[in-house]
Amino acid sequence: MILPGAGDPIIVQNITGRYGRLHAKLMLEYGTVVAAGATPGKGGQSVEGVPVFDTVAEAAERTGSVASVMFVPAEHALAAGEEALAAGVKTLVVITEHIPIRDTLRLLELAHAKGASIVGPNCPGVIVPSRGLKMGIMPAPSFAPGVVALFSRSGTLMYEIAGQLSGAGLGQSVAVGIGGDPVTGTTTSECLDFVEAMDETKAVVVVGEIGGDAEERLARHISKGRLTKPVVAYIAGRHAPKEKKLGHAGAIIYGNYGTAESKITALREAGARVATTPMEVPGLVRYALEGGSQ
Repeated sequence: MILPGAGDPIIVQNITGRYGRLHAKLMLEYGTVVAAGATPGKGGQSVEGVPVFDTVAEAAERTGSVASVMFVPAEHALAAGEEALAAGVKTLVVITEHIPIRDTLRLLELAHAKGASIVGPNCPGVIVPSRGLKMGIMPAPSFAPGVVALFSRSGTLMYEIAGQLSGAGLGQSVAVGIGGDPVTGTTTSECLDFVEAMDETKAVVVVGEIGGDAEERLARHISKGRLTKPVVAYIAGRHAPKEKKLGHAGAIIYGNYGTAESKITALREAGARVATTPMEVPGLVRYALEGGSQ
């Protein structure tokens, strides 16, 4: 995963659209340097004082930006992502939902070939409170600077748990919305590897949910023993009926596959502390930071 530094310029793709316009404004208010927007056919306009260009290539050339947030409709997301990566974007945050899986796979393949990182799709984005960096749609008041890295498949639960942590005096060093689709870019395991090298991160909170095997894969990753930061997890959907899809495209279970029980068991066996409610997360984090045993 590649994150922009404090003050680095950011591009917003489809900044002239309803959501691009709204969230560009909120990102600017947070302190993010939104240096340019890119919307085909809208070059020469401005949004909140931000110049708009017809192409990402022109926006990147004029601003030096290598990071972009996409608010592009799903049917155009593949072309927009390809354009951004071809223009040299190294961090692409894809907020868009309902992107066909084949299009996501194509973007991930291209990003890998170009040494770029994709966050999402179908995600709330990335926030680094200490840098005044917000690339996405998360509500800024829920987050505060601190030492806890927060990674979540669910946007709403990300905000809820960030608020719980911040209210307990446990701010965040970084928070990343992984995304709720069956196939996403940056994985939770990759996020853990990323923060392992961040001195300012002292603990990690992972918010998972039923469906798929992301949390089981994360548990296997933790079990390798290369991580030194304590991990606290919360799994949503403990009481969900089986064989039902709940909200996210990836949140579906069949039989015993993808159940909350399998995920909780795997994470606990790997050494993570698992909360049963979001309200329990701050207490478990504080206990871990104080050196408490599992």
